[in-house]
Amino acid sequence: MCIEIYKHNKEERIARTWGTTAEGLPYVKEAIENAGNWLIGGDLEVIEPIKYNDGLDQYRLSPVELREEFSRRNADAVFAFQLRNPVHNGHALLMTDTRRRLLEMGYRNPILLLHPLGGFTKADDVPLSWRMKQHEKVLEEGVLDPETTVVAIFPSPMHYAGPTEVQWHAKSRINAGANFYIVGRDPAGMKHPKEGRDLYDADHGKKVLSMAPGLEKLNILPFKVAAYDVKKQKMDFFDPSRPQDFLFISGTKMRDLAQNRKDPPDGFMCPGGWKVLVEYYETLLETVSNGSATHFPGVRKQGSFKRQSTP
Repeated sequence: MCIEIYKHNKEERIARTWGTTAEGLPYVKEAIENAGNWLIGGDLEVIEPIKYNDGLDQYRLSPVELREEFSRRNADAVFAFQLRNPVHNGHALLMTDTRRRLLEMGYRNPILLLHPLGGFTKADDVPLSWRMKQHEKVLEEGVLDPETTVVAIFPSPMHYAGPTEVQWHAKSRINAGANFYIVGRDPAGMKHPKEGRDLYDADHGKKVLSMAPGLEKLNILPFKVAAYDVKKQKMDFFDPSRPQDFLFISGTKMRDLAQNRKDPPDGFMCPGGWKVLVEYYETLLETVSNGSATHFPGVRKQGSFKRQSTP
């Protein structure tokens, strides 16, 4: 077995990953600046899988296990969708439409890999255990078909590192057996921690994936923009000919509604999934009211719906 020990060049690692060394980047302080000054690498032999014993280990499938599951289901195409938020009906529309497109391309049994991120996320993101409960409701209520969907936890931390991180996400899905990968606008993006501007261009991730070496086996599927159609009262693909009819409900707005026990528009999310979100924020409020916490990291000021006004 070959082992390498090398210096942990923290500043270089941060600059290469995020494109900036500005203070305030998520994940940096916890996992890089506070880490040791030396790193070790080399061949790795897995003696037995790691168990978290948190009730979610059945979802922590290795790449080999995922490939075996796709083979068991007789998949002739696997398309992957990553998210770190609860699944709303706009996400589901995108995933079901992708399967429809693959069937039209001649595939007989495309299988969806719903691959929620299971590592470090920011404090105002919904924790993994609650997201998995919400995903279970999405399957139970038929928003996604359990027969053509495999739900598994992607154990990586979230770096919010834009195009650099998107390459890691894509290559990991190749190892898991996917040959199609859905990529949206501003994947893994965030605001500059000091200047307030977007740290990455919204289409940067897709552009990088089209040029990145090692991704030749992966077909990149552009993310169609879905929003709430006030006329149809459901999530639908945005129609630029009538922009005034669409509401864009951000993840922040979704959290605001759940925190304040307000219902979203009918057709935004399945009822069971929304109930899980509300229950999560109720547990946070109970924690605060019992005096066992001094802050409520998930709470933000009440936002507003954004109505699209220009094509």
